[in-house]
Amino acid sequence: MDKFEPKNLPMGTSNAQEKLEVKNWFQQLRDRICYSFESLEEELCEHTNTSSPGKFVPKKWIRDQGLGGGGKMSIMHGHLFEKVGVNISTVHGEFSKEFSDSIPGTRDNSAFWATGISVVAHPQSPLVPAVHMNTRHIVTSKSWFGGGADLTPTIPNDLDAKTFHNALKKGCDKHNPEYYQCFKDWCREYFFLPHRNEERGVGGIFYDYLNTGTFSSDLSFTKTVGLTFLNVYTNIVRQHMQKPWTEKDKEHQLIKRGRYAEFNLLYDRGTQFGLKTGGNIEAILMSMPPNVKWP
Repeated sequence: MDKFEPKNLPMGTSNAQEKLEVKNWFQQLRDRICYSFESLEEELCEHTNTSSPGKFVPKKWIRDQGLGGGGKMSIMHGHLFEKVGVNISTVHGEFSKEFSDSIPGTRDNSAFWATGISVVAHPQSPLVPAVHMNTRHIVTSKSWFGGGADLTPTIPNDLDAKTFHNALKKGCDKHNPEYYQCFKDWCREYFFLPHRNEERGVGGIFYDYLNTGTFSSDLSFTKTVGLTFLNVYTNIVRQHMQKPWTEKDKEHQLIKRGRYAEFNLLYDRGTQFGLKTGGNIEAILMSMPPNVKWP
């Protein structure tokens, strides 16, 4: 199965009801993720007799300079998660001429509408892998879904990688048996640091320009990606969050986080999209780790 390319997108702009349906789904998913991650914080604190488990602090933002839309970022600093962010946004307006040339459906009209959710978790424990999940819906004169999920462990764990990929494969197979291999390969290509000649983590899936011609099917797949991520990552965290780790492990984690920061600042599409469309800087850079080392 070939990767989706902009030129292959079916024409057609999502209607208002479809836009509302996607926006509402991302809000629901945000609430479920925040609840689950706060529950994990509480579990760890109960086990260690630690008070004051971390809680998400929400903050709304509106695009400046008369640009349309805004979003809500929720950040938690806790005993389990050193930093985790769950952001949602819905924005609209016009792309700059320089940026619109790279976006499908903007040759004659640079107007766009976009909504999405982004999750990045940086755990305290080096034994708990960092994770990223993002899904989005973008509308120009064409419309499409994109996103994915990927795992970045500090200390390689073959069972975690297998568990993560098996869950994603099972989710993909519910919709199209060709999706998983295609999106897995795309993920390996995308989350790669050319200047380091290495992958960021152990992969996952990445997809973009998804428009099969059936909105309900594409939204259903996007929902599956979000829920699959939440379920499998929660289980992986529980497997490791109470295990002891060493200062040497922590040092290795801080260095690994440097690779994470390098990718997001140099190559990440979401970062570039946010910066070039007047997004909230704090929300765009919420994926940055709280502590990093470059030896």
